[in-house]
Amino acid sequence: MQPNRIVTRDEWLAARLALLANEKAETRMRDENRARRLDLPWVAVETDYRFATPQGEKTLAELFDGRSQLVVYHFMFGPDWDAGCPGCSFLADHLDGTLAHLNHHDVTLVAVSRAPLEKLEAYKRRMGWHFPWVSSQGSSFNRDFHVSFSEDEIASGKVRYNFEEIPAARAATELPGLSAFARDEQGRIFHTYSSYGRGPEELIGTLMILDRAPKGRNEGETMDFVRRHDEYEGGPHAEGRSIAAE
Repeated sequence: MQPNRIVTRDEWLAARLALLANEKAETRMRDENRARRLDLPWVAVETDYRFATPQGEKTLAELFDGRSQLVVYHFMFGPDWDAGCPGCSFLADHLDGTLAHLNHHDVTLVAVSRAPLEKLEAYKRRMGWHFPWVSSQGSSFNRDFHVSFSEDEIASGKVRYNFEEIPAARAATELPGLSAFARDEQGRIFHTYSSYGRGPEELIGTLMILDRAPKGRNEGETMDFVRRHDEYEGGPHAEGRSIAAE
């Protein structure tokens, strides 16, 4: 580890105060964006989406679990995949601790993937997670919210993701995202917000800690250091061990 420039405490304090001014400006901008997010218009959800859950088939309205707000994490796990996306798994490691707080603040959090429910349940057991996770297989939900794409769409050269057309070379059949919904007293459901790409990054507390560590994220490409938490050296699914044999 090569140290940064070594200075006196007074020189360090001057540099820190200059950074603090930028950090405060960033906080004010974040607060402004939060206010604008809350002020976004809503769109009524008319499609009768159905999901496979451990309790049986449920509608989108039933996923609210009696609350007025629903946040969906679009977890990358295709129908023919054997495991969930490592990056999505990294984010999902941070969800369980939020559930009690969210649920007691009128918010339900659910992960949604196109993989069949039995695959989601098996992977969830492997990872030791407890948050609700349901399958949208057979539904247009993922396609309608622009996180799943057909092979034909990929072959066409472009897909619509993060509110713009992007080259298919930067895409895949599954991509991550987060969507929010509201349900009024009459039972009507509204789509209020969606975010894609690095948009949901602030949900990953580990990255927020690394951003304050001396080496930062210490990555070549975005999250290239991330592994599923049981695949790091010494873990039960570390490289060299057969997952199928577990």
